Order: sequence, then C-alpha cells, then structure tokens
Amino acid sequence: MLTTLKTSYTDTRAADLAWALGREPLPALAVLDLELSGAKLQLRLLGASHQVLLEEEGGRCSETVACMPGSSTPLPLGVSKRVGEWEYEFAARVETLTHGSFAGRAQELLALVADHPNGLAGTFPGSPHAFTAMLAQRHEGQVRWRTWHAYPQEGQLVVTRTRIGARMPATL
Repeated sequence: MLTTLKTSYTDTRAADLAWALGREPLPALAVLDLELSGAKLQLRLLGASHQVLLEEEGGRCSETVACMPGSSTPLPLGVSKRVGEWEYEFAARVETLTHGSFAGRAQELLALVADHPNGLAGTFPGSPHAFTAMLAQRHEGQVRWRTWHAYPQEGQLVVTRTRIGARMPATL
C-alpha cells in the first residue's frame, strides 16, 4: 500500500533517529494490519519514522525507530536480545548515495513495497523521494520486517531489518 502522508516532512536527519523496544503505540499517519500465520502485526508510519506492533501467542512486542525527543538510545547497528519467550534481532545501516543513485533507489523501493500485500509506504509532500517504507513476512516460524527511511536532502537511506521468533533450543 502506497499513501501520501498528510504532514510536513519534519524528521529530516538520519542521525536523529533513535530505536526503542516496548513503547506504547504512538500516533500514526498510516497503518497496515496484517495476520501472518497466527501473528497479528501492525505496521505504523510515524512521519519519517516507523513503529511495528506484534502480538502472538508468545506475547507482545513493539519496535519504534523515530526521532524521539529526550531519547538516550541512538539507532544501533545491531541488537540481539530476549523479549519474553522470543529472540529479537535488529540491524540498521545508513546508505549514502549520489543524487541520481538516490532517485533510482527510491523508485525501486517504492515499487517493491507499493503493490506488496504486506507492504506499507508513505511519501511526503514536496519531495517524491522523501518516504518511509515497510515490508513484513513470516518465514520459518519467525516474523521479519524491513524498513527504509529516506532523507533525500542528505542523500541518505536508513535501512533496518528485524527478526523475531521463538527461542531456538541450544545445540551441543
């Protein structure tokens, strides 16, 4: 699903993004509710930010990547932790692209997400390459999502990947 977000583009620096687990739902500009083999997943666009809410038999989890005033947790390169009965893994990277490369990558990503049944993307008024996009799936018992936060004025694209699922038994 592709939507034009009815808001000004305010989260304008990739370096301002922060990461948090366990936050309550924040006001969303666009929402996509999904059912993935028993897992209820809600993808939420928060301006140039995102929030994912997951509810399954094993519990609940929320992930927020946003410009959060007063947050002391900057966007990490990677996180691996236990959340209830689940293993949670998060990874982020920042891609810096030339103007021409950025425009092509933006078009490619928006095309990928726009028509995908588990995809949500929002563009901002004023720049066709200012967007936030999310794509979710269930694979081998795990729920996974990818996100892209575009900052065309900086030529930066923040890419995140998350995987959450049941703890795997230890092998000897």
